[in-house]
Amino acid sequence: MSDVKLQAPLAGWVGPLDEVEDEVFATRMLGDGVAIDPTETVLRAPCDGEVTALPESAHAVTIRAANGAEILVHIGIDTVALKGEGFTALVAAGERVKAGQTLIRFDLERIARGAKSVVTPVIVTEPDRFRIVERPRPGPVRAGDTLMVLRAAAQGAVAAPAGTSGEARARLVIPLEHGLHARPAAMLAQAIRHLRAESTLTLRGRSANARSAVALLALGARHGDELVLHAIGDDAGLVAGALEQALERAAADAKAAAANAPRAVPAAQAPGEAIIASAGIAVGPAVHVARGEPVVPEDGAGPQEEMQRFDSGRDQLRARLLRLPPGDGGAGAGIVGAHLEFLEDPELLAAAYRAIAEGRSAGFAWRTAVRDAVRLLGAQDDAHIAARADDLRDLELQLLEILAGRGEPVVPRLPARAIVIAHELLPSQFLALDPARIAGICTVSRAATSHVAILAGAMGLPMLAGVDAALLKVADGTTVLVDAEQGRVTVEPGAAALAGAESRIAARARRQAELRTAAALDCRTADGERIEVFANVGSLAEARAAVTAGAEGCGLLRTEFLFLDRVAPPDVDEQSRSYQEIAAAFGNRPVVIRTLDAGSDKPIPFLEMPAQDNPALGLRGIRASLWRPEHLRAQLAAILSVRPRGRCRILLPMVNDAAEVAAVRALIRDIASTVQGDAEIPVGIMVETPAAAVEAASLAAHADFFSIGTNDLTQYVLAIDRAHPTLAGALDALHPAVLWLIERVASAARAAGRPVAVCGGLASEPAAAPLLVGLGVGELSAVPGSIPAIKDAVRRRTLEECRELARRALATDGAAAVRSLLEASP
Repeated sequence: MSDVKLQAPLAGWVGPLDEVEDEVFATRMLGDGVAIDPTETVLRAPCDGEVTALPESAHAVTIRAANGAEILVHIGIDTVALKGEGFTALVAAGERVKAGQTLIRFDLERIARGAKSVVTPVIVTEPDRFRIVERPRPGPVRAGDTLMVLRAAAQGAVAAPAGTSGEARARLVIPLEHGLHARPAAMLAQAIRHLRAESTLTLRGRSANARSAVALLALGARHGDELVLHAIGDDAGLVAGALEQALERAAADAKAAAANAPRAVPAAQAPGEAIIASAGIAVGPAVHVARGEPVVPEDGAGPQEEMQRFDSGRDQLRARLLRLPPGDGGAGAGIVGAHLEFLEDPELLAAAYRAIAEGRSAGFAWRTAVRDAVRLLGAQDDAHIAARADDLRDLELQLLEILAGRGEPVVPRLPARAIVIAHELLPSQFLALDPARIAGICTVSRAATSHVAILAGAMGLPMLAGVDAALLKVADGTTVLVDAEQGRVTVEPGAAALAGAESRIAARARRQAELRTAAALDCRTADGERIEVFANVGSLAEARAAVTAGAEGCGLLRTEFLFLDRVAPPDVDEQSRSYQEIAAAFGNRPVVIRTLDAGSDKPIPFLEMPAQDNPALGLRGIRASLWRPEHLRAQLAAILSVRPRGRCRILLPMVNDAAEVAAVRALIRDIASTVQGDAEIPVGIMVETPAAAVEAASLAAHADFFSIGTNDLTQYVLAIDRAHPTLAGALDALHPAVLWLIERVASAARAAGRPVAVCGGLASEPAAAPLLVGLGVGELSAVPGSIPAIKDAVRRRTLEECRELARRALATDGAAAVRSLLEASP
């Protein structure tokens, strides 16, 4: 194939990519090329070809040349933040163009004022397929001058990874019980932010920009809904995996939150009475929390001035959000993250910028954009999705206050044991309050699934939603009794009611204190059998929370948190620092670090895995790591660098045979001396497949310990996809077939003198703890919030009682029967 000559798409000063003030371009993450500092405002086609990607913002364009080379021209640096302001596209995606044809007109002054730089990279996105054989010397260049000459790579050169360019389609099923609400929508938008592809999700005839959390929310996607993905661009093949990964993480977060906090359930009361958003009882003085909305003029002082006010206000709000406390155990961090994501939402910003350009004030434009989005959410007939609008209303009010010059909001001074009363309590308002002085919360709004309800549950604060609006007229300081067990609010309760409430509060406090105190002690059955209760963690914050909850060690450090949403893997130093910090958080307790569990529901973009018809049965876990051993070597080196030596153990995911363990041990021996690590560090395996469970006796000769992953084991034993919307209810780890395999693994481990743990979801169910002990499991690794209840459940039974419970469970007909057995057990 003949060489392709690329023309300069605009006039200016040409220089190397190394000088671009952006790491992505300067380090050639997107490909090789040059950069032009433009002196004109017209972008032309660098060659004959087809427009393969043109974002709505028109700040960049990708052309596919006749020889298949993809050329990306990116006007300025960080210009995507301008949301199309100053750019006018004169062509469309899919259109054929000629060299020199005008593609985009742009306002150079607007870009210089609002972006990081006007320097325009011209990138050949697949340098392994197309070499730049001629490139210009630094200096002036005119539009149409020869800029570069491309030559196809020689026969036998490495081809571009499958699925990393062009167009892709896929279907995504929503696994979330409450549908696609604010936090997962923000996670989806964030997951593909770094990918070079325009992505659309469609549901019931409505489409949304997958980069816009607001647009995704407006789809009204519920549990089990199937979204159709269409992605176009260089990274189109990676979009589906990144979104699936984000959905899986959102589902895991939701499950962990449910385990850590009381469930919000309707009170068993007459229609119209309050909803229990967070269970408990509280008595104290009423304190009203409200915030008046600033007056917002419709007309602005001119688009340029209002645009500057808007951008400056957003910067101030971003800084304010980052200063908010994270809440108990970091519960508020995810909420603040969702708010920050909304603050950068392309759909919201585009609507606001359009209104400002039409002469509206910054405040009026922002309020209109937000309220249009809120109306879309409120139109959904799913209360969980509609309730997410409180995040947008929160952001609306905060930015309007800043634009009105009000400064920091006044935080009310709370008396001790305050009962906070509000028509609607916004997340930022709640996070600004002193939680140590709050006893209970009442809101007129019936959004029992709101973010404030989530925070209240995480902090153990009783909360009622949907209370009578008459409560708003009660004077501050009036004694109020909040019964968030029966769904009632009593104003100025009598002496008898107060005494009864105080007695119930004291009893609950004693019970919680007993659990917390007992959780700090070693866990043993009633007759003294030692059972270790460890924690599953995926961050430093979770590690600290686990120790507070009484974890005796880390049974599973999910290292994926270091690798997700990255176009390049973390280096040894970064990994080593993270592992060292988490090990330090656990003190002298053991830490089990699982190597990267990539593939299937956890695709990692930089691994560039080949397309797989059934990823759950393909390259995943240890198979993926051995397929790309350079990443495994780096991770093993980082683990071996943790000090003091002997603190950590290594856990390998998805092991099926001894050869996989042997391959990893060989790498460890090779690496250990270079980092002064322990070549004999304990190496265990995850038992997640029926093959590993059946061959446990043989594998025990090669593994130092076992950890049973009940989530995947159940999926493979029952042949039910974990994300299947229709069959999800039948996927129960308490199925006797799964229990039989757990018992088989435990028996093989005991015979070989190997420790055996369960670290899957079943280990986080307190009711299942005695059953697992009875099956022969000696360690339970659970989400931190479940640890006190798990230890309590184990301590209530003798080892023989646990074994009898296991014998009866193995003799049942199905998972439902096992659950009934556990519920009936004392």
